[in-house]
Amino acid sequence: MSNDPIISIRGVSKTYSGGFQALKNINLEIRRGEIFALLGANGAGKTTLIGVICGIVNASAGSIIADGHDTVRDYRAVRAAIGLVPQELHTDAFESVWATVSFSRGLFGKPPNPDYVEKVLRDLSLWDKRDAKIMSLSGGMKRRVLIAKALAHEPTILFLDEPSAGVDVELRHDMWRMVRELRANGTTIILTTHYIEEAEDMADRIGVINKGELIIVEDKAVLMRKLGKKQLTLTLRQPMSEIPSELDAWALTLTEDGERLVYSFDTQEEETGIAELLRRLSEHGIDFKDLSSSESSLEDIFVSLVHQSQGAQS
Repeated sequence: MSNDPIISIRGVSKTYSGGFQALKNINLEIRRGEIFALLGANGAGKTTLIGVICGIVNASAGSIIADGHDTVRDYRAVRAAIGLVPQELHTDAFESVWATVSFSRGLFGKPPNPDYVEKVLRDLSLWDKRDAKIMSLSGGMKRRVLIAKALAHEPTILFLDEPSAGVDVELRHDMWRMVRELRANGTTIILTTHYIEEAEDMADRIGVINKGELIIVEDKAVLMRKLGKKQLTLTLRQPMSEIPSELDAWALTLTEDGERLVYSFDTQEEETGIAELLRRLSEHGIDFKDLSSSESSLEDIFVSLVHQSQGAQS
């Protein structure tokens, strides 16, 4: 992966008729060869932003450079560089799988390449359905066809807009295996997903959008380290009614039954503090029979960021 941006978004806003502002001054650079996950609730602006980059939606302000081309002035060159898997299942109902994928390749002026089309269909477990009419396929199979069509012209940038919505576990595994292979071969992938664990597993960087505003963009590992929380839970040998005031510095909480102490701390904090806490507990005659630890998931961080953003906007 390179730090060289393949997509540069500068001051992009989108206001629809009626005054609804779907995007608010978005500034973002997506690195060549990375997997970038854009997270946000329904209506946050994810699909609108993808639409603007792909030229499906006209921005009200700002500019975008994709793979070295201005998305407005060099629209054809930009679209040739981009593959898009939309949320909606738009397919050519009466065409065969082979015909519609081959046609998608030809739309971008690519010469016929049956070997490549076959590879894509095999990778997506569509080879056995190559002669089937699309109208006869299940929803999950139609989703696979959309992915095949998006890959037909060998794009350098691939957008996956909620690709896991309504699909089976097998397709999800096929899809993410293919995504990893594409990234290994240099394709830049931008995905939106409701399955935050997928973003946690797949993405190099995370962006969170809320009510049209990009509230954070960060390397996934840095984000988890900066904003994650860890918890140490101590199961006490004897229940307590209250925490001694001498332990206030650790911001401990006591469960309602008085049987467990919970110590929450930032992942950036030195965990040597735990040793000091345990020493102080011993000094106060507080003994424990078990301890366990846990840490925030990306979903916890996402929910926290959105709540903070909403609080700042209110």
